[in-house]
Amino acid sequence: MSELDQTDERLLEILQRNATITMQELGSMVGLSHTPCWRRVRRLEEKGYISKRVTLLDPEKLELNVNVFVFVTLNRHQSNALTRFENAVNDIPEIVECYSVSGQADFLLRVIVHDVSAYDTLLKRTLIHLPEIGNLNSTIALQQVKYSTELPLQSL
Repeated sequence: MSELDQTDERLLEILQRNATITMQELGSMVGLSHTPCWRRVRRLEEKGYISKRVTLLDPEKLELNVNVFVFVTLNRHQSNALTRFENAVNDIPEIVECYSVSGQADFLLRVIVHDVSAYDTLLKRTLIHLPEIGNLNSTIALQQVKYSTELPLQSL
């Protein structure tokens, strides 16, 4: 972490809010001309601080209104069982996040679908057939109170 200075941190802060900003605008916001700013951003990409640039879509406009959190417990916990489950999860587009977790469950999935009926179909046709599934416990989000893709860089 020590290889980042205040300018690098500021660049990351600005870019995670708006990845479409021009190098000229970005540079002026951090006190650099175009070329040094571009070099710093390039270095941050090469070092892996910036993993990719994306466009965030509005789920409501796309009628993807239902977030489901699924706690998954596997039947077996051998390495190959975990790998088979993880590989299968990667092939399901409705699963937008998957975490290996501690506690009673083995994994936490975040699933986004159009409606509850679509989740029911996904559950019956796909999720219960994932490798090594022991138990699924679904929680449907009623309201999104906070959502951010920005990392808390001020705590670095």
